Amino acid sequence: MAAGQAEWTEARDGLVRAVRDLGFPEELGNEIAKNLGSPKAMGRMTAYLHHVKPKKVELVVDEMLAIRSETEAWRKKKACGEAGMKYNGMHYGLYGSGEE
Repeated sequence: MAAGQAEWTEARDGLVRAVRDLGFPEELGNEIAKNLGSPKAMGRMTAYLHHVKPKKVELVVDEMLAIRSETEAWRKKKACGEAGMKYNGMHYGLYGSGEE
C-alpha cells in the first residue's frame, strides 16, 4: 500500500471508529470519510467527535459540511493565488520590470 493510501486508510479507520464509539452506524463514518476526502479533513472531524461528543447525527453532519466548506474555500483561495502569480509572471515577462 502506498504511503498516501495508508495515511488515508488510517484516517478513515480512526474516523469510522470515533463515529461508531458515539453510537452512530459505521456506514455514517464511511460516508463522512468519502465526503471529506483527505486525511487532514478526516483528522479534524475525528478531533471534533472526540472533543465535542455530539449526541445528534445532525451535529455530526453539520460539522462535516463546515469542514468541507472551509476546505473548498482554502482550495479556491490557493487556486486564485497561483493564477495571480502566473499572471504577474507573464506580465513581468512581457513588460519587464518597468525600471528603465
